[in-house]
Amino acid sequence: MKEIVDQVEQWRERGEQVAVATVIATRKSAPRPVGAKLAVSETGAMCGSVSGGCVENDVVLQALEVMESGESRVVTYGITEDQALGVGLPCGGEIDVLLERLD
Repeated sequence: MKEIVDQVEQWRERGEQVAVATVIATRKSAPRPVGAKLAVSETGAMCGSVSGGCVENDVVLQALEVMESGESRVVTYGITEDQALGVGLPCGGEIDVLLERLD
């Protein structure tokens, strides 16, 4: 957590917008626990992890949209038959991620 806080402070000191993604729920096997965080700067730089790399790219895209709109959102990641070729968790679990812009 300290790693994320330090990085967020650096980004904000440079005047960059920042969004934070937080795992708020897990079901079945999940790569990261509830409370795991990923911070994203407006340039797309990231620090931390919400899934050990499985969905981080999509979380960054979602975070950029949240920064632009200012509206928080919850995104669910897992594997269903429809998601098999898309973004998901290969471990078979499911996570809910809250994305919020830091103001």
